[in-house]
Amino acid sequence: METIYGNLKGLKPSHIKQLKRLYHQRLPGDCLTTPEFAQRLAAISSEIHQPICSYLNRRGQVIRIGIGSPHQTQIPPLELPRYGAERLCGIRCIATQLKRETPSESSLTAMALQRLDALAVLTLTGEGFERRGGGATGYVKDAYLAHLIPHPEMPWTTTPALSLDQLSQQDFLALVDGLETEFRQAVAQQANVTGDRVLLVGLMVQQDTVVRFQEGLEELAMLVDSAGGTVLETLRQKRTQPHPQTVVGQGKVQEMALRAQTLGANLIVFDRDLSPAQVRNLETQIGIRICDRTEVILDIFAQRAQSQAGKLQVELAQLEYQLPRLSGRGLAMSRLGGGIGTRGPGETKLETERRGIQRRLSRLQKEVTQLQAHRSRMRQRRQHQGVPSIAVVGYTNAGKSTLLNALTNADVYTADQLFATLDPTTRRLMLTAPNSHEPLPLLLIDTVGFIHELPPPLVDAFRATLEEVTEAEALLHVVDLSHPAWEHHIQSVMEILTTMPVTPGPILIAFNKIDQVDGETLNYAKEEFPQAVFIGACDRIGFETLRQRLAQLVTYAVSI
Repeated sequence: METIYGNLKGLKPSHIKQLKRLYHQRLPGDCLTTPEFAQRLAAISSEIHQPICSYLNRRGQVIRIGIGSPHQTQIPPLELPRYGAERLCGIRCIATQLKRETPSESSLTAMALQRLDALAVLTLTGEGFERRGGGATGYVKDAYLAHLIPHPEMPWTTTPALSLDQLSQQDFLALVDGLETEFRQAVAQQANVTGDRVLLVGLMVQQDTVVRFQEGLEELAMLVDSAGGTVLETLRQKRTQPHPQTVVGQGKVQEMALRAQTLGANLIVFDRDLSPAQVRNLETQIGIRICDRTEVILDIFAQRAQSQAGKLQVELAQLEYQLPRLSGRGLAMSRLGGGIGTRGPGETKLETERRGIQRRLSRLQKEVTQLQAHRSRMRQRRQHQGVPSIAVVGYTNAGKSTLLNALTNADVYTADQLFATLDPTTRRLMLTAPNSHEPLPLLLIDTVGFIHELPPPLVDAFRATLEEVTEAEALLHVVDLSHPAWEHHIQSVMEILTTMPVTPGPILIAFNKIDQVDGETLNYAKEEFPQAVFIGACDRIGFETLRQRLAQLVTYAVSI
């Protein structure tokens, strides 16, 4: 197809014909360009008074002609070969520009985004002529050669002005081989990085405070780390409100694409939920995978769930999240399907998969309802036995599982990670009644950790687990006092508790990790929360007081 891309307005049929003839040109494989091809390109550009870009593969074939600058005519990312950070894309660009100046930053950025083998920019003299016997000459004044380099701060280099003969004498294949060797060595030095290589993007809108925005980015980095990714860099932008199509502005989208290319990132994570259209637009423009905060949390849950009930609830949450996003998966969902079980030969793969997910969702929701009923029967059995229960709640990574292990000698998995444990664990704890001094048995129930803006699919899927919170006689709210945002964590947990269909019982706040905080923070917490207890779960600090307060809490909760 001899398609001419770009703005063709004002071009005569003779101009279109000359541009299409360029597709018939074939250059030697080891030449960046030839004087004849460059002069012909410059002659047409001078005649139509517009820049022209020609894209060639390594066999010397012209594969694309566009009217405009490299930025205006760049090949969409999804149409480019993707070889990874150690390879160039196998395409070079020979471009003309009307102004006699070095290549613009936008042109160089376009080269980096496409990962071109090289960019040769020809400046025009404004004059020239056709030689007798054919062939143009005199149209090219200077030439500049730019190419990528494996440098984290300056991803490209540009030569000083060259003559057309100097440009034509460049050994193109040697240049490309040398560059790819350098890129392979650079990637080999980063081979110790396992998992996804992640670029974080944060958007600060009008209602956000600087402190809360920074805390959100730090928490997102911890989520990515818990999911097994490595954060390479964090980009920030401040806007009045998110862009409806790309969340951030167009300039920031280009910066994201450039930094992802330079750093070798294979995933970009946003600090907010994205619509299916926004994900599709960003992936089309940048060419790598985009995901949001909710998707990272769902991935962590999928890794951490161990019990059959936990896996069931995670799958339900993931399917509820994926269903409205199927339409954003582009061409993969547009193939036709047919045969037994579909509506006919005209049904798209998108419709087939959507109906399959809906069937699976219905089945999982029934199973979750059965799980809910099973847990309800277990709670009734405990109530008949007269054993009160306390649900241990709190922000993720506050130390709930560590506290449960220390109090009851349970063997629950613990780690300094967000959402290290998901499956609820129930253990018996023997206390002493405050008045009668008789043995007082109770059940401690470890629940899934909360987080700021807990994704709605997770709240719905884990409703069977969260009901343990509403059915317990009382709550033990564990707070990580060593975290800089501990006050915001308390607020987030209380907001989630207020959304419960049944109001939870009385709450005792336990400030954990007091051995890791300074005296000023500790005194401030004691002034603000005089009824709280202060403990260090790892070293069993304050446990005697905690046991006494738990006995008092249960006695009070049962009596009301």
